[in-house]
Amino acid sequence: MEKYIADRGLATILEKVNGEERLSVEDGRKLYECNDILALGYLADIVRTRKNGDNTYFIYNQHINYSNICTNLCKFCAFGCEKDSDLAYEMSVEEVKKKVRDRLSEPITEVHMVGGLHPDLPFEYYVEILKGIKEVKPEMHIQAFTCVEIAHLAEISGKSIEKTLETLRDAGLGSLPGGGAEVFSPRIRELTCEKKISGDKWLDISKIAHRQGFNTNATMLYGHIETVEERLQHLSALREAQDETNGFLAFIPLAFHPQNTKMSELSRTTGINDLKNVAVARLFLDNFPHIKAYWVMIGPKMAQIALSFGADDMDGTVKEEVITHMAGADTDQAIGSKTLVRLIKEAGRIPVQRDTLYNIIEVHDK
Repeated sequence: MEKYIADRGLATILEKVNGEERLSVEDGRKLYECNDILALGYLADIVRTRKNGDNTYFIYNQHINYSNICTNLCKFCAFGCEKDSDLAYEMSVEEVKKKVRDRLSEPITEVHMVGGLHPDLPFEYYVEILKGIKEVKPEMHIQAFTCVEIAHLAEISGKSIEKTLETLRDAGLGSLPGGGAEVFSPRIRELTCEKKISGDKWLDISKIAHRQGFNTNATMLYGHIETVEERLQHLSALREAQDETNGFLAFIPLAFHPQNTKMSELSRTTGINDLKNVAVARLFLDNFPHIKAYWVMIGPKMAQIALSFGADDMDGTVKEEVITHMAGADTDQAIGSKTLVRLIKEAGRIPVQRDTLYNIIEVHDK
């Protein structure tokens, strides 16, 4: 196999991987330029095995999107809309509590909650949502509000980022999801999401959250108009931030879905592109514990294959995903835990049910 890798110009990278040396940006460029996906998978699988053995994680979780009304209206988003749109909605605190209450019979351990930047909802609304979920199910872990939302909440509350996070923690916030990172490149943000906070601001808020004891995730939206160089700049910035705070739990490559967006003329990502981004992420982000294969965006079958290309996490049951489906996703809006276990076992891995912070709940190794 070493000769096979060497014939593809990746011998030096293999040496670094085996020696647990950090890859350079030039190494990352070579990986992205390599069209032998099996070679990339072989390299990424070395790192996956070293970090997590054959364990593949999943969580029994529920998604709640409290409102799609948003002032940003990013061009790659099919979810956000203006408040006078026929598609606009916002949930009351009681409606959010009912969403949780309706699934009390299920062993859900996490509510994953994000929404648009609503121009009118007061800061107290978000505090009451968190308190309401905890009232219905006190043991529930709430992973909510991207760094973009945290910046918005700090603005409408008149508080600092630190004080905003402190107030939200007191109300029940447990961790932050990784959305809103998109691609950090100023060029990309100017062309696709000019109203969104900058990549530097996203990173700053993540690091503040880490210093306050929150764990967070990180993402990259790929497959639209970004270049390989911009992807590598993004990954480099994440790796540097993780060196500083060590607060990221997982990296989640997010495949762009163009339908119903202002970039609908673009095509969806290919399977090779999906697997390549998983593999490069696993190889480049040496200080990230976990890489997710988010089945909602790439489909359960491709996510299953990604477990041999560096991924060690399939996310979870999700229970009513909305954002990607509004952009044309043809996957289910939820998937059963038994199905996740079957998919993981068929891929030759050990299904491990986890909580949000990767504490093990059950190992399905029988």
